This record gives sequence, structure tokens and C-alpha cells, in this order.
Amino acid sequence: MTRILIILLLLTGFTIQAQDKKSFSLEEAIEFALDNNKTAINARRDIAKAIKQKWETTASGLPQIDGVIDYQNQLKQPTAFIPAEFFGGEPGTFAPVVFGTQQNASATATLTQLIFDGSYLVGLQAAKAFLDFSENSNEKTQLEIRKGVINAYGSVLITRENIIILNSNIATVKKNLDETRIIFENGLAEEEDVEQLQITYSQLLNQKVNAERLEGIAIQMLNLAIGVDIATDTQLTDTLTSLAKPGLGLFQDNPEIEKNVDYKIAYNLTEQRSLELKLERSKALPSLRGFINVGTAAGRDTFDFFDSDQRYFASSIFGLTLDVPLFSSGARSARTQRAKIALDQAETDFEYAQEQIRLAYEQAKSQHQLAIDNLEVFKNNLSLAERIEQKNQIKFKEGIASSFELRQAQTQLYSAQNSVLEAMLDMINSKAELETVLNTPDYRNTRN
Repeated sequence: MTRILIILLLLTGFTIQAQDKKSFSLEEAIEFALDNNKTAINARRDIAKAIKQKWETTASGLPQIDGVIDYQNQLKQPTAFIPAEFFGGEPGTFAPVVFGTQQNASATATLTQLIFDGSYLVGLQAAKAFLDFSENSNEKTQLEIRKGVINAYGSVLITRENIIILNSNIATVKKNLDETRIIFENGLAEEEDVEQLQITYSQLLNQKVNAERLEGIAIQMLNLAIGVDIATDTQLTDTLTSLAKPGLGLFQDNPEIEKNVDYKIAYNLTEQRSLELKLERSKALPSLRGFINVGTAAGRDTFDFFDSDQRYFASSIFGLTLDVPLFSSGARSARTQRAKIALDQAETDFEYAQEQIRLAYEQAKSQHQLAIDNLEVFKNNLSLAERIEQKNQIKFKEGIASSFELRQAQTQLYSAQNSVLEAMLDMINSKAELETVLNTPDYRNTRN
């Protein structure tokens, strides 16, 4: 029985661990993040809010029905004074009289309908413009999330590749250190040779410990970017080589900046300022509303309003309300002029945004070209550094080169290795930045 329980516990633990593991290619990680990243979720909620706001604006011009039920109990009814001579009294005197009933109840329903209001028509346009703005903001969020996932995914691969390289370097130096220590113990090598290798070995071990810590942080950052618990054991199926490919197809002489999401947002803001100007101008127009009111009322000295034998008195009213702005002491004109200035500012900002986008593209293009050039140069340098280190290994074993010279060659090799890794990460990140500027892919058209 105990063995069965142990097996069940082990199987349960395995199942839980398996559930905590997730495996992603880069594209799978991006798609998962676009659905589960917390920022993406809230961006979609912003669109939902904009849709509700659009309907709220639309509904304000549709029929509105309100009902009122009113009950009053005059605990002490007011007294009025009328000439006493109406009742046969002395002229010049007044008699106290109580009018009405002590208890009153009424029920009314009012239907109102907007017939014409210029600001309502502008409001409908503004609600649609705000929805467009929310959708473009969501698209910008998706592009930023995509870029963040690519950066985080690449960082994990870089740290893991760095650990592999460090393990290889550690194994090589450990072998050199052990062999040199034996040679020193036999009196055929100097103590400094052992010490130089020991320094290199200790530094590599320390770098490996730090690299493993960085790997854990990189995984947590990736988990946060894709929208899973940061403790999730996320597995990556793409390789560093497959990601670090140049995006030469992204180089364009005349990029279509109209596809850039910042261009779309800047246009949205200009459109909103234009609608605000139209709104202020529309406020000078008259507005017309119609209404129908129907109701019933009753008065009692006792509370018997639910007695079907008692009478209720119906009433109904139909009317129109025409609101005509006549004079505002210049306030309306000032608001209109202020809206016009705001529109001029927005148009200037829109022109500036276009120049910024063109500059951002040129910068991203330049950075990606630099990453391509650097990676090629650093790979060539790495090949040279590997040959130099191998030659010094041979010379050191033959007693031709000193341990200091070997350590210099090894340090040069390690630096070249790091340069290649950094260049590969720059290749990945600069390509992602260039794709973001060009709005590639166009999430608004591909995911909606």
C-alpha cells in the first residue's frame, strides 16, 4: 500500500511539473504573448471601452424614456387666507382655508427624442475616431510586445550559448592547469605558469556562476513578456543561429511611413482636434427636441391609492423645445478660436511625427546594417583568435610560449567570443526594431 502511495505521489508530482513546463518557438511565443501579456489584455479592454463609448454616444440621440412615481403626505397642510366675505363674513376680514388633499400620488412617463443637434452629429464622428485611436494604440502595444518577446527570447538563447562556451573554455583551461601542475611538480615548469592558469580558471568559474544567474533572470523576463508565471520552466525550440539572420529585405529606399503605427496615431490626434473644432462651431446652431409626457394622479385624505374603486386622473402633454444660442459675450467665439489653435498645433505635430518616423527608420536601418557588419567582422576575429590561442597552446606545451602569453591569447579568445554573442543579439534586436518601425507584421489587419 505504501509503495502504491509513493508511486501515485511521484506521478502526481511529475504531472504538476509537466504542466509547469511550456515550449515555444519564437513565433509561438509572440502569438502567446499577444493573447496573454497583461499589457495586451488591457489594450483589448481599451478597445472594448471605446466600443461601449461609441454606443453610449449613439444612444444619446435615440428615444429616451423616463418614469417617475411620486407620493406626498402633507403632515400639516398649508393654510391660505381668502376674503371672509366670500363665505358671508365681514368685509375686510380673512378666513383661513386649507386647499387640496392630505395625500397625493402620481405616476408619469416621459419620452424625449433629439430631432436635431449639430454637436450630436459631431459626437458620432468623434466616437468613431476614438475607436480608431484605441485600435491603433492596441496595434502599437502588440508591436511593442512582439519586440519585447524577441529581445527576451534572444537574451535567453545568448545566455545559454554563453554558458556552453564557458563550459568549453573551463574544460580546456582545467586540462591545461592539471597538466601544468603535474609538470611543475616534476620540476619542469615554473610556479607562475600554474598561477596564471589558476587565475584564468577561477575567473571562468566565476563568469559561469554569473551567467547561470543571468540565465534565470532572462527566463523570468521572457515569462513576464509572454504572460506566464515567472517561475514557469519555459523551453525554447528555436536556435540562436536561426534568429540571428539579417533582414536585408527590410531595407527600402522609400518606406511607406503611412503603415507606421505612430503615423496612424498622430493622424488620429489631428482628426480629433479637427472634430473638436467642428464641435465648437456646431454649438452656434440651434437644437430641437420633442417630448411626450403621459401621467396619472390622485389625491386622498387617507392612504387608499390601491383601491380600485377610487379614481385616478390622467394627463398628457406633447411639446417641442427649440434651443437657439443668441449671445455668449464672445465665449463661444473664444472656444472656437482655441480649438482652431489646437488643430494647428496637431497638424504641426503630425508633420513633425512624419519626420521622426523617417529618421527612426534610417536609424533602425543603420543599426541593423552595423549589426550585420559587426557580426561578420567579429566572426572573422573569432576565427583568428581561435587559431592564435591554439598556436599558443602548442607553444606553451613545447615550452616556447610563457603562461602569460597563453593567458593573453585566451583572454583575446574569450573577448572575441563575447563580441560574437553581443553582435548576434544586436542582429536580433536591431532587426526587431526595424520591423517595428515598418509595422511588420501589420497586426491591425492580420489579427482583427
